[in-house]
Amino acid sequence: MDFRKGNKNRSEPEINLIPFIDVLLVILIFLMVTTTYSRFTELQINLPTADATVAQQRPHEIQIGVDSRGNYKINQKPVAKIDVNDLAESLKQAAGEFSGGADQADPVVIINADGLASHQSVIDVLEAARIAGLSKITFAAQNHAQK
Repeated sequence: MDFRKGNKNRSEPEINLIPFIDVLLVILIFLMVTTTYSRFTELQINLPTADATVAQQRPHEIQIGVDSRGNYKINQKPVAKIDVNDLAESLKQAAGEFSGGADQADPVVIINADGLASHQSVIDVLEAARIAGLSKITFAAQNHAQK
């Protein structure tokens, strides 16, 4: 059955590939322009090196140790901590040992927390230092070689 009427020599319809190729070329150019290459994103960084020397003696520092069970030591003396206010009072007493005159600077609070100590026990030390009025706080760390 031939449903075509009229001209029997009529050619079959074709898909025009020229616009299709043009669209693909535009997409290819877009992808090439927007692609980032790894050699453009890498940075040449020379990290600084440090020689670990013995720390200078600082007479105005308070060492606070926090072990994995939540026990506290201030300057190697165990502290019976009931709440944050008790810990703050102990910090004030330790800071009072350094107050020799009006020109004395606030002591530095160094927190030596165990790696397995709870976050809450470290936050309690920070809160106690704030209540005690001690604003110079730092954390002690060790190198991987010292383990």
